[in-house]
Amino acid sequence: MKVDVLLGLQWGDEGKGKVVDVLTPRYDAVARFQGGPNAGHTLEFEGKKYVLRSIPSGIFQHGQINIIGNGVVLDPVLFKQEAEELEKSGVDLRSILKISKKVHLITPTHRLLDAANEKAKGGKKIGTTGKGIGPTYTDKISRNGLRLGDVFHNFKEKYSTLRQRHLEMLASLGATPDNLEQLEETWMDAIVYLKGFGIVDSEFLINQLLAEGKSVLCEGAQGTLLDIDFGSYPFVTSSNTISAGACSGLGVAPNKIGEVFGIFKAYCTRVGSGPFPTELFDATGKRIRDLGHEYGAVTGRERRCGWIDLVALRYAIMLNGVTQLIMMKSDVLDDFDEIKACVAYRINGRETTQFPFSIDESIEPVYATLPGWKTDMTGMQSESEFPKQFKDYIDFLEKELATPITIVSIGPDRKQTIIRDRKA
Repeated sequence: MKVDVLLGLQWGDEGKGKVVDVLTPRYDAVARFQGGPNAGHTLEFEGKKYVLRSIPSGIFQHGQINIIGNGVVLDPVLFKQEAEELEKSGVDLRSILKISKKVHLITPTHRLLDAANEKAKGGKKIGTTGKGIGPTYTDKISRNGLRLGDVFHNFKEKYSTLRQRHLEMLASLGATPDNLEQLEETWMDAIVYLKGFGIVDSEFLINQLLAEGKSVLCEGAQGTLLDIDFGSYPFVTSSNTISAGACSGLGVAPNKIGEVFGIFKAYCTRVGSGPFPTELFDATGKRIRDLGHEYGAVTGRERRCGWIDLVALRYAIMLNGVTQLIMMKSDVLDDFDEIKACVAYRINGRETTQFPFSIDESIEPVYATLPGWKTDMTGMQSESEFPKQFKDYIDFLEKELATPITIVSIGPDRKQTIIRDRKA
């Protein structure tokens, strides 16, 4: 068996949580391979709304194994809050959730460092969520990190060493923590709670599942354009969000990857700082934001909105080896007279379809304009009901992106999902 990978192709917030929830019945296990609690995956069904930060989005289905892989960074306090809420709603989390021993832990001082570093940047802020993600990945790469498996191996000494290192760094930034002892007390309580879950060598677990012929869906966080290597650097996250991240974030060999589901919105959004060539600053951008309820699931921040960027999407499809596309939030554009799509960039008077090394204000998007479908699609049950103009929009995108769109979302509920190809 091979693992299938599901990930975002834009700047995050594409709707990955909903799609994982929809696809989970086809799989025996769902595994999250990178990111931290800065990423919120929203799921809606049976009149209820759930936001998952660290726990995989497959937990609501039929008792499949859910795995938090080694590529994830985990905040014990936020995990405890999230898990307790799920348990209150009736999810038997302890029986289905497994957590890698090699997960790196976000400590209270990581969060303090995140805030201090962002403050020190002044006008050059990255727009971090302040959850301690960057400093935790920095410690991981510099070989100073604290892993979940360490709670069973001389933990107090390892924690104390890291804590002292962080306090010296905070002092150099002129930051003095006021309530660290209180934060640590809460954090240590959450560590005890964490130890009640299945803490495993997840790379062995996943490969054993594959050897037994079991199917595994790998879930990514954020989006391709936030990848630490290939995104709009430095306005990126601290991990590899592309499909290769599933290999390093779960211990899966490259030849074990099967289908790659690439998720994108029918338009484009971005949260925080950083370049965004198709961003709209006018009433149209505000209208997309309002209709799409474009506010961060975790942070509540307004998302910047714009037309779909096919230059960036082609780039993301190439990097990930996408085999199937999934288009989200098509219904948000239901009442627009015309729809625009960026097909090229004009830079210094020259057109290009390649995503450039540096993205700045000198990029001028070149748009194709298509007629809107002016139809409420939210109650439709099958592709046959789609208006012609919407079918034309799908055909246009498939031709431009040279990849089939096999699933279309026409609303937030799991039932508002149209499967175009039963092989998807």
